[in-house]
Amino acid sequence: MKSTALNNTRLVVALLAAGAMGGAGVGAFNAVSSRAAAAVAAPAVVASSAATVPMALPDFSQITERYGPSVVNISVTGTARTSSDAPLAQGGGDQEGDPLLNGPLGEFLRRFQQGQGRGGSAAPQEMPTRGQGSGFIVSADGIILTNAHVVRGAKEVSVKLTDRREFRAKVLGADAKTDIAVLKIEASKLPVATLGKTSDLKVGEWVLAIGSPFGFENTVTAGVVSAKGRSLPDDSAVPFIQTDVAINPGNSGGPLFNARGEVVGINSQIYTRSGGYQGVSFAIPIDVATKIKNQIVATGKVEHARLGVAVQEINQAFADSFKLDKPEGALVSTVEKGSPADKAGLQSGDVIRQVNGQPIVSSGDLPAVIGLAAPGDTIKLEVWRQGASRELTARLANADDKAAQVASKKDAPGQGRLGLALRPLQPDEQQEAGVDSGLVVQQASGPAGLAGVQAGDVLLSINGVPVKSIDQVRATVARSQKSVALLILRGDSRIFVPVNLG
Repeated sequence: MKSTALNNTRLVVALLAAGAMGGAGVGAFNAVSSRAAAAVAAPAVVASSAATVPMALPDFSQITERYGPSVVNISVTGTARTSSDAPLAQGGGDQEGDPLLNGPLGEFLRRFQQGQGRGGSAAPQEMPTRGQGSGFIVSADGIILTNAHVVRGAKEVSVKLTDRREFRAKVLGADAKTDIAVLKIEASKLPVATLGKTSDLKVGEWVLAIGSPFGFENTVTAGVVSAKGRSLPDDSAVPFIQTDVAINPGNSGGPLFNARGEVVGINSQIYTRSGGYQGVSFAIPIDVATKIKNQIVATGKVEHARLGVAVQEINQAFADSFKLDKPEGALVSTVEKGSPADKAGLQSGDVIRQVNGQPIVSSGDLPAVIGLAAPGDTIKLEVWRQGASRELTARLANADDKAAQVASKKDAPGQGRLGLALRPLQPDEQQEAGVDSGLVVQQASGPAGLAGVQAGDVLLSINGVPVKSIDQVRATVARSQKSVALLILRGDSRIFVPVNLG
């Protein structure tokens, strides 16, 4: 059976590490003149039966004066292999070159251009790179937190304090999965940032960022928390804090303070179509960063846990198919054989709704929870299976032992109401596909065709129940009111596809 990609349309956006140095560095930038919109919103008031009490805005000057000295400027130098046909900057930090070329889209363009640009025949060359970022001191003896992408590929790292002293820094360790790096400088009695708790942070709360955007050291910007627990499209293991604080190239690795002067996050990424700040920024929760820092300082490396499932988003059609009260949870499409999930009894078609009592609202919540647990941890899963809730227990494995299978897949797969022409799998087809049962799709039209099912697909289950016969499929469709969930095998990929029956 030929493997073809599921048809889908995707909105491509540039999700940048907040750190691609534009042009040839700080010295070459374009100053854009504009009228400063310095309108300040009127103070909010709280109504009471006795009197109205105005709420004061936080004093950012006190926070900056007290904790600003703990923020440092980081400069990195390194080299990148490139060809004369594609002289694009690579390597660590907020690199020189087009900011867009340091995001996921840039990585694609870089590979394309190096492989095919102008024939792609030029010999690779070593090109020097420079970059800048931010960080903050968490220990008086010189331990500094920053982003892993700031020091990626760096051969030399320098740290500059607010008192203008400069130190050569050693990278104790970096974790690409969470984008956290730990540096060490040989100094003592340094100013230290006070760490807070992300769990205490509230949406709408004032926050303050200090960093070095475009190399302008100790720049202060402020805003509010827009959301918590954001999952980004890169299957990150980080439940990001979303803010509207202005974050630009050079802010990477800098602290995000709350109104009490406590660090609650590390500024890491921006959502942009232009390559610059557009009002949506993301910070790594300080709770996550502290956990990673403690592992690096103790052992020099970081270990992440693995459950061994592939999951996808629950939408309203899936909720109707699986008789869920609301479209929340992570739908298990694949369970890796021999994995902790397999040993725990998880099955394809299960909907994971809670982990250790923590709600799983979207599919992206699961990799964030599992990725931050430790190998060997035991977790309790609340799953929804065939119309009923049940509890399972899994002992997590080490993600380094085998690549983690946790992923987020958000795509959606006789004729009659469903629109499928089916036939049983032949024994040799079963063996080739590696399945015990299933039905081959001979023709797809109607609702199933619109959902993306194609001829040659193998229907493995309907509404989470393995299919054994065509009559079984007809009976299930007849009992369904709004939609059904089909588990489709196409090539080596399995994915649930919601089919709206009308």
